[in-house]
Parts: sequence; structure tokens; C-alpha cells
Amino acid sequence: MTVHVPVRPATTEPHGRPAGTRRPGPAQRSSPQAGERLRPLTRRQIEDRFAELGNLYAQTSGGGPRAWNVARGAFLRRLTADVRRPGFGLLIAETTVLTGCAYGYPVPGGDPPGVRGLERYLTGSVLPVAASGRLFLVSGIVVPARVRREHHDRAWNLARRLQARLLAEHDAALGVTLVDRADGATVRALRSWGWRYAEGDTLQSSVLGPYGVLVLGP
Repeated sequence: MTVHVPVRPATTEPHGRPAGTRRPGPAQRSSPQAGERLRPLTRRQIEDRFAELGNLYAQTSGGGPRAWNVARGAFLRRLTADVRRPGFGLLIAETTVLTGCAYGYPVPGGDPPGVRGLERYLTGSVLPVAASGRLFLVSGIVVPARVRREHHDRAWNLARRLQARLLAEHDAALGVTLVDRADGATVRALRSWGWRYAEGDTLQSSVLGPYGVLVLGP
């Protein structure tokens, strides 16, 4: 899974700030929970908002217009395939515009083979949950850069809210995701949002591939 955050834009300080004033610190800002509403989309609603979801992904992937187009196309192809999977779920966060999303699907109970090769990576602690049918594969979390920079340990952090709601909506006992061990930015972001290594204190890789497993309790 990739956690998508945009390149931080260059900003300038506004002119005319009164003397003796300063920017509000983190403690003075209102909770994002007050401004962003979470809700699931049906398959039909996902189809209706396909272009919008693709634009959100492209905007948070960084790079120039050409890179945006490549990232957007690849994301929509993956999403098209995932939506067809039994139990697929997608949550969006929105104010007056779309601000984030999280999505995934349950691992078939007792039969993980065929789910993106996940069976290669399931460890001893995860296999019993998979067999019970209550293991949920989180395919992606798409959020703005501020969500990774600010308040990542707070329950109302947008990524934390999205992932917790996604697991609760699907009655999952455990969330699981695969990450490329070389993708340090994604690993750090997920760890800051409460994900933990499936086995031990380090991100192990399978002998059959370069990915490691992170898990998340509901």
C-alpha cells in the first residue's frame, strides 16, 4: 500500500500582519473532526465519483502534470479491479470538497490464495484471523500532507479516523496491509497512525517477495 501525500507547496507570509501577533499554534487550531465528514460510498456512487477520486489521488501523488496523469490512470485501473472484489468498501472524507479516502476488502476466510498473492506474506499471528474471515486488507489511504505532518497520534487525525471506521464498517478483527520495505515514507506514516509490524520489532520481508506486513487492531 502507498500512503499518498502531496508535495508541500511553497507559501509566503501574508503582508500586513499586526505587530505582536503570531500564527495560531497546533493547540489553538480546531479539531479536523469538526470539519470533515466520513461516509461510505456504494459501488454506484464510486462509479459516479470515479473522476473525482482519480483527481484526488493525482493531486496527492506529487510531481508535474505528466506524472499526475500516469498516477491517476494507474490508480483508477487498480480501483476498478478492487471494486469488483466481494466485500469491497471505500470511505470518503469531505467538507465542501473531497479531502481523503480509504479502501480495501476482506480476505476470504480460510482461502487467502488469489488475493494479490497475500498468502505469501501472512505470518503466524495473522493466519488464524484470516481463517476466521475477519481479516481486512487495507489497499490504500489517500490523505493531504497535513494529515501526516500534524497530530498523527491523535484519534481525530483524518487517517486514523478513516482506517478505524473502515475496519468497524466491515466488523474486522484485524486490518492488514503490505508495504514495500524500501518505501520508508509509507512505513513511517503508517506506524505513526498506529500500525505495527506483524512479527517482531522490524519489518520482515517474505522470502518470496520484497514486501512486509503491517497490522492494525480495530
